Amino acid sequence: MAIVAFWSNGKEETAKTLSIVSIATNMAIEHNYKILLMSTNYNDDTLERCFWEKEKKQKSVIADIMPPSQGHVLDASIEGLAKLIKSNRATPEDITNYTKIVFKDRLEVLMGIKSSSYEEYLRLRSTYVEILQNANQYYDLVFVDVNKGLDNEFIRKILDMSDLIITNITQRKTIIDSFMEIRAKEKMFRKNNNMLLIGRYDKYSKYSAKNIARYMGIRDIICVIPYCTLFFEACNESKVADFFLRLRTIDESDRNANFLQEVSNTAEVIDYKLKELRATL
Repeated sequence: MAIVAFWSNGKEETAKTLSIVSIATNMAIEHNYKILLMSTNYNDDTLERCFWEKEKKQKSVIADIMPPSQGHVLDASIEGLAKLIKSNRATPEDITNYTKIVFKDRLEVLMGIKSSSYEEYLRLRSTYVEILQNANQYYDLVFVDVNKGLDNEFIRKILDMSDLIITNITQRKTIIDSFMEIRAKEKMFRKNNNMLLIGRYDKYSKYSAKNIARYMGIRDIICVIPYCTLFFEACNESKVADFFLRLRTIDESDRNANFLQEVSNTAEVIDYKLKELRATL
């Protein structure tokens, strides 16, 4: 049981949310883990839109392969669960009642807060730490898409309690340099429970994963998630689960093969890293 935080610094797009979606979906299919996927961002439905169309039920091959349980969802959002937390009546087992199922007993999504006001979001946000603590007792893995930056204590608390911090960067030198400065100042990013992930990776760039590692002076593997047109379209059309199920076995010459291989490689590195960290406890 572990909390894996996906974080990035600044406002630049790093494909953090799409990366976490691809990795969680892959691990849910290929590994025997019960995974919760959630976001701490305000009024951002990117994560859930990867799986479900807005206010519309979607028929897919998922129901035939891994049918969801029926009638258990009370209010599929952190908002509903936050109210239960504030009443001091929540238990680890309660969390699944507030999720939406992608794969039964494998992958669930806890929808983000979409309150009418940012002030209400700030009020409910205080329950995230307890939600994560409870979720960590019920799920094998909790993947959390954390707000960008380090400008408030809330973000720091989430990162501090996470078993593994995955910092999402790009191949732009300014972003790499910016993170190097943060890493030098912030002790939490110099611990063993850290890894780097490059989203929308271009293997032809001079800033390859190996060159970036050399430039930063680190020996750890930097994982990558290449840009994939078909995956990007699947995210836009709420068909991510179908995308991974349909492409489980493809020829190496297929244009999507590299993307799927790197997602699988990243999932394996995360799995290995978590087991390594547990062994040192």
